Amino acid sequence: MTTTTVTRELNALDRCDRCGAQAFVRAVLETSGGELFFCGHHGRAVEAKLRPMTIEWQDETARLYEKPVYDDED
Repeated sequence: MTTTTVTRELNALDRCDRCGAQAFVRAVLETSGGELFFCGHHGRAVEAKLRPMTIEWQDETARLYEKPVYDDED
């Protein structure tokens, strides 16, 4: 069986399954293909145990340090 995952940039609507904060980590489970979402804090807390069970570990925590870009035309 071939499993295909679709990677997209996480956005403000994606929420941590543990605390409800904005998710910056997405884990796709190998066995079921189900997705788990985590904030940066909880993603780091479960990574060592959970990552070997995933087919994809999408970590966008680097975005936490990006400076926002504002449109000056408004």
